[in-house]
Amino acid sequence: MGGFGGNYSGDIFIAFSTANPGAADREKAPLLKMIANDKMSGLFEATAQATEESILNALVAAETMIGKNNTTVFELPEERVIEILKKYGRIKK
Repeated sequence: MGGFGGNYSGDIFIAFSTANPGAADREKAPLLKMIANDKMSGLFEATAQATEESILNALVAAETMIGKNNTTVFELPEERVIEILKKYGRIKK
């Protein structure tokens, strides 16, 4: 939760293809439609933002639980989390 990966950033991303049908055909040279590599940074930033949002949602949705060896993991108080995120400029809510 900070920066985002951009084109040539060196960050590692896991991705999947939504290429047009036949794009991976090894028998012939298929026509391929794609976004230019230097136009991908916006996609990387959107992916990072969506991941951040998922992490925050998971943090505040979690409930106190007792696990192995009676280890208790406490839920985070949502209002306090929001207060801290505001304090450090991570959200503007």
